[in-house]
Amino acid sequence: MTKNLSHIDKNGEINIVDISKKTKSRRLAKAYGEIIVSKKTIDLINDKTIPKGNVFSVAKIAGIMAAKKTWESIPLCHQINLTNIEINISINKKANHINITSICEAENSTGVEMEALTAVSTAALTIYDMCKAVDKKMIINNIRLLKKTGGKSSL
Repeated sequence: MTKNLSHIDKNGEINIVDISKKTKSRRLAKAYGEIIVSKKTIDLINDKTIPKGNVFSVAKIAGIMAAKKTWESIPLCHQINLTNIEINISINKKANHINITSICEAENSTGVEMEALTAVSTAALTIYDMCKAVDKKMIINNIRLLKKTGGKSSL
């Protein structure tokens, strides 16, 4: 039964997948997440008066750093030399949401989905951390993969 599981060896032990025989190709993944916040929080972010500083700049840097180090947090991820990391953060005033997207790219023999998802998650957590003093009811929501290209499967 374990022979079809890529992270289980012939003895039933966990292992990292050997990607040395896989073909390198351009890999891209796009992820999304959002944070529901109060109108007051949106106003403070727009006015750049959150006590901890520029929320979106810090969140972007945190997302980029996290994407580059995904392999250090997710045990069975490979270390990937990312060629591009893009973090976009915008406000949806009607819904009181902060929308976060990330795009990660690499020329590699394994995908970059986990890096894109880690970037979004960490950016969201950073926004939460920077705003928690003024908004105790924030909700991080809808983190998901939007797109994946390269390799055997695409989304």
